[in-house]
Amino acid sequence: QVQLVESGGGLVQAGDSLRLSCSASGRFSDYNMGWFRQAPGKEREFVAAISWSGGNTYYAASVKGRFTISRDNAKNTVYLQMNSLKPEDTAVYYCAARPAGETTTLSWRYDYWGQGTQVTVSS
Repeated sequence: QVQLVESGGGLVQAGDSLRLSCSASGRFSDYNMGWFRQAPGKEREFVAAISWSGGNTYYAASVKGRFTISRDNAKNTVYLQMNSLKPEDTAVYYCAARPAGETTTLSWRYDYWGQGTQVTVSS
């Protein structure tokens, strides 16, 4: 089992950068990790995912080239570096974990979720 706590959200202007962190308890290196987001009135959507080793990463088309997912297994932390932020990136961002295996973009395949951190991008 793993517990997840996100941090690093905030209010920024379009074009700015933010780095989100997600700290995990438990055997972190046993889990593939993902970032998802949910904007008001919209369904939760996939943002990025990373395999347990960090060797494989996946991105939603809307963030590819602007966001970077990474992890530090020694620090039990996964990061989401967000550059060139746009107002449409405004959402609550969640990190999620699933036991190592196939790295997936499907939210229902993740077993553990953090409480979320708000990112607001003003125009």
